[in-house]
Amino acid sequence: MPNITTFLTYDSQAEEAVRHYVSIFEGAKIVSTMRAGDEVFSLTFELLGQTFIALNGGPTFTFTPGISLFVSCDTQAEIDRYWARLTEGGKEVQCGWLVDKLGVSWQIIPRILGDLLSDKDRAKADRAMQAMLKMQKLDIAELKRAHAGG
Repeated sequence: MPNITTFLTYDSQAEEAVRHYVSIFEGAKIVSTMRAGDEVFSLTFELLGQTFIALNGGPTFTFTPGISLFVSCDTQAEIDRYWARLTEGGKEVQCGWLVDKLGVSWQIIPRILGDLLSDKDRAKADRAMQAMLKMQKLDIAELKRAHAGG
C-alpha cells in the first residue's frame, strides 16, 4: 500500500532543522542520512510516528504558511513545551500558528478545540472561536471558559 511522506526542502539547513525537531518531540529519531560527498544531502526522520524527509535543495525553495505541520496536543503542558521550543528564533502568529526559525509553519492545537468549535450550541462555539481569534498560543482553560460563557 502506498504512503504519503511530508518532504521539506531547505536551502542548506536540513540537518539543522532535523536535529532541532528531533530534540523537541519525544521518541523522535533520525532514520537515515544521505550524503553527497562530505555534505548532508537529505535526512529521513520521524516525529510522533510520522515520517518526514528533509532535503538541502538550495535557495530556490522557501516555505509559506500555505502548508503547515499540525500538532494535536492533549494538555496545556504539551502546548507550552512545543510552543516554546518551536518559537525559539521564530515567531508567534495567531490562533495556535507559529513559524519556526527555519521558516516552517506549525499549528500547535489542543485536541479539544474541534469539540469546542463544533458544538451544536452555536453561541458556545462562537464564544470559543472569538477567544481563539484573540490568542497566539492557545490556552485550553481560557477556551473552555469562553465556551462555557465565563
